[in-house]
Amino acid sequence: MATYCLTVSRLQLALGHGARRLHVSAAYRAKAKVAMSRFEPASFINYEKLQSNVEIVQKRLNRPLTLSEKIVYGHLDDPHHQEIDRGRTYLRLRPDRVAMQDATAQMAMLQFISSGLPRVAVPSTIHCDHLIEAQIGGVKDLARAKEVNEEVYNFLASAGAKYGVGFWKPGSGIIHQIILENYAYPGVMLIGTDSHTPNGGGLGAICIGVGGADAVDVMAGIPWELKCPKVIGVRLTGTLSGWTSPKDIILKVAGILTVKGGTGAIVEYHGPGVDSISCTGMATICNMGAEIGATTSVFPYNHRMRTYLEKTGRGEIAAVADEYKDLLVPDAGCEYDQVIELNLDELRPHINGPFTPDLAHPVSEVGAVAKKHGWPLEVKVGLIGSCTNSSYEDMGRAASLAKQALDKGLKCKAQFTVTPGSEQIRATIERDGYSKILSDVGGVVLANACGPCIGQWDRRDVKKGEKNTIVTSFNRNFTARNDANPATHAFVTSPEIVTALAIAGTLDFNPETDYLTAANGEKFKLVPPTGDELPAKDFDPGQDTYQHPPSDGVSLTVDVSPQSNRLQLLEPFDKWSGNDLEDMVVLIKVKGKCTTDHISAAGPWLKFRGHLDNISNNMLIGAVNFENDAVNKIKNHLTGEYGGVPDVARHYKANGVSWVVVGDDNYGEGSSREHAALEPRHLGGRAIIVKSFARIHETNLKKQGLLPLTFNNPSDYDKIRPDDKISIKGLKSFAPGKPLTAVVKHSDGSQDTLVLNHTFNETQIEWFQAGSALNRMKELQH
Repeated sequence: MATYCLTVSRLQLALGHGARRLHVSAAYRAKAKVAMSRFEPASFINYEKLQSNVEIVQKRLNRPLTLSEKIVYGHLDDPHHQEIDRGRTYLRLRPDRVAMQDATAQMAMLQFISSGLPRVAVPSTIHCDHLIEAQIGGVKDLARAKEVNEEVYNFLASAGAKYGVGFWKPGSGIIHQIILENYAYPGVMLIGTDSHTPNGGGLGAICIGVGGADAVDVMAGIPWELKCPKVIGVRLTGTLSGWTSPKDIILKVAGILTVKGGTGAIVEYHGPGVDSISCTGMATICNMGAEIGATTSVFPYNHRMRTYLEKTGRGEIAAVADEYKDLLVPDAGCEYDQVIELNLDELRPHINGPFTPDLAHPVSEVGAVAKKHGWPLEVKVGLIGSCTNSSYEDMGRAASLAKQALDKGLKCKAQFTVTPGSEQIRATIERDGYSKILSDVGGVVLANACGPCIGQWDRRDVKKGEKNTIVTSFNRNFTARNDANPATHAFVTSPEIVTALAIAGTLDFNPETDYLTAANGEKFKLVPPTGDELPAKDFDPGQDTYQHPPSDGVSLTVDVSPQSNRLQLLEPFDKWSGNDLEDMVVLIKVKGKCTTDHISAAGPWLKFRGHLDNISNNMLIGAVNFENDAVNKIKNHLTGEYGGVPDVARHYKANGVSWVVVGDDNYGEGSSREHAALEPRHLGGRAIIVKSFARIHETNLKKQGLLPLTFNNPSDYDKIRPDDKISIKGLKSFAPGKPLTAVVKHSDGSQDTLVLNHTFNETQIEWFQAGSALNRMKELQH
């Protein structure tokens, strides 16, 4: 069989050993009206090598493999000798490419610059989507963002050009939609500095969210480490129909598995029900898999993916994938660590929330639950779009409902916003009339960006502290996440349900059974939504927003002003002293849920993502203090006075006092933002001791030279008092699988000795000893 080399981009597909090349049709390029440089003919995957690696591993393991195992093990650095044990061993992998959104790319590129390397070793891209605040509407908001963030955008564009990284300009769209349209394809392994990178699983890819330091490893050409994932199988039967959408599948699964049920596992969907879901619908499901803590999620290659590839100008990729179809689906008889059965014929529309994405309710029941708990019934704002639900199909189905309301003389009772996922989606729904319908019903079309989903929303219709309800088609609904108002009750659901509730204006409206009143007084029911999976006329790519890096960027410069309050070059963290950590104070004992939003808030703080000292002023300001149930109010044990968490931490650091944070379950769930690890390290933290960690945050802490440790006995959390002094013993003999010891001295003279577990392997212990993974990388260069 010939070797098939598959480009990540749409532009080229090399067959054989470069003997001949197939290109995207001239017709598509003519329709695109964009420069050839938009597409990046750089990265390729060799399907024959992938298959060879899988065969090597399969022979060693002597068992059928799941799809996720095939793709993950097919990217092993050393398939002949890599120890493979799901849930235990660390795998050394060679991902095909890296993608970074602008908020995390700043720190990732600053770390790459610190590495001293001249150019990235794998194809990489930067996507400007996080720094655009929703205020008025797409055009004006984008213009304002370009002005306000000029320094950051110039830094990212120039750093990309110098180090060989493609740059998608502001207005191009949300990173995950751009990846789906351009870079994801069956069998590829991609890592992205955003927790919703798993979106690409909708195209049969293994796409994993990571911190910036992990991205630096891959860009530096170093094998990337991942604990061998367990595999949760979700077997789908039946068919989606009526009001039920792909979003309802993951809303239901989130209710089953909870926010930590997928930790350390890949969720693999399979079964006959898969074929009733569109490719972009599968992406929606994989995207929100981040909310159950999953490493990633994936679907098997099928005709829906083939159609999407063809419609996005990548028919040649689909043709080769067809030839390797057996490689891109699970083996018969493969075993999962857990199996969830879901009958789509029986699945009803769901809505999850408030305050957590795993609190699942059927739409038919949420009104009664809201009344019982005193949640506001009036829907103030309905928001559709985001990286989770902004496909052509999503917008079409929402528009079909809006059209019914308009035909009856109605507009939305709630405010209504629409966020296109990409410039291509924006241009296409505008051409095909969806944008006008959604605007006519009362919608405001926002910029092609993250916007309100990540707190980039200048909301003015309610005051901070005012209790209110919003419904969104987003993926995450933590307290104060969308609008910085802790009293906002945010619910996540499908775009169809958001649209229906925005029209009705109340949370207790069930579109399957309830009636609306037309302008002429007649009662009517909304007909279930419909919408084309893909546009009949092909996609309109809109404006060209891609900057390809030059072949040689050595002569280019990247300037960071020492006076800047947005960007700051990094200084190396200090190395381990060689001794145990003695008599550290407890900075804060955190009570309850502590996500990365609590540790390093987004929203207005996004502007400082490239300046470590400035953004450290938001460290743990959202965490609840166990001592007094207050937020951002802790006791300074040197002065006896109470102050903000960052202020007290800075005071300890200035006085040479090391500190620890004590936390609860699933500490650090949510976003991949490594600032939640960089900030504690920068302000003098040494260890984070909790009941359990979310995967990405635990890795990020290790990368920055901190000690993420877990209580061997979770009830030991209760033994820690706010004024304790904690010593961590056993660091001189720090070894994989060997617990450390905490000696906890209480102010009354008594003490406790606690066992602390860790998941460090030998390489990660070297990171700790060197002071950070980046420090260790530099050591190895000399």
